[in-house]
Amino acid sequence: MKKITLLIVDDHPLFRQGVVDALTLEADMKVVGQTPNGSEALELIRSLQPAVAVLDVNLPGINGQQITHQVTQEKLPTRVLLVTGYDDIEQALHAALAGAAAYCSKNIEPQNLIQIIREVAQGKFMFGARVLNQHELDVWVNEQVGGMRRSYSEPGSPFHPLSEREMEVLECVVKGMSNKEIAGLLGISHQTVKNHVTSILRKFSVEDRTQAVVYALKHGWVQLKNSVNKTGNEM
Repeated sequence: MKKITLLIVDDHPLFRQGVVDALTLEADMKVVGQTPNGSEALELIRSLQPAVAVLDVNLPGINGQQITHQVTQEKLPTRVLLVTGYDDIEQALHAALAGAAAYCSKNIEPQNLIQIIREVAQGKFMFGARVLNQHELDVWVNEQVGGMRRSYSEPGSPFHPLSEREMEVLECVVKGMSNKEIAGLLGISHQTVKNHVTSILRKFSVEDRTQAVVYALKHGWVQLKNSVNKTGNEM
C-alpha cells in the first residue's frame, strides 16, 4: 500500500502532537515531518515534497496563507490543507484563492480530518463541508466572490494575498509604528508606505489601521506575540 506522506505544521505543541499521533495510527498514512514554524515548513515542503501538508493559518515566520500561495507559485506537488481556530467563509475563500486544496476548523473531529486528507490526496477539494472536483471548486469560488465582492486595490483580483512588502508593512502597523518609522525601517519613501497601507485597507475592506490590525490578528495573518515595540519589549 502506498502511504499518504504528511507534513504537520502548527506552533501549538499539544495540538500538533495530537494530530501527528492520530494520523500515525492510520495504516495508509505516514508523517514525514513536523514543525512549528512557517519558514521551516516551506523548506520542508520543498525538500520532502509530502503528498499533503496540514498547515495552521496562524504561524510564526510566514503564515499558512503565504506558504500556500508560494507552494502554488512554485508548482510544488504537495497539496495543502489549511486549518484555523477562526473559521469563516471569507477565510475559506482566501485559502481557496491562495491555492489550498481544503480548509477546516481546528475543532474538527479526528476521523473527519482523516477523511479530508484522503480526499485531498486523491485530488479532490474540500470547502464548505463539501467534496469538490476542480470545476465544482471554481463554481464555488465564483459564487462566493460574486456575493462578497468589494473594492480591492488590484482590479480583477479580489481577496488577492498580500504581497511580501505589504506583509512587512502590516507587521509594522501591528507593532504600532507610524508611517515615518516604517519608511525608515524598510528603507522606502513615506508615500510608498502610505500606498501599501491603503492597499492593505482595501484588501481587508476596512476603514483604518486599527481595524486592519484587528482583522490581521483575528484571521491569523500576523501574531501579536511576535510583535515587538520600539523599546524591544513584547507588546
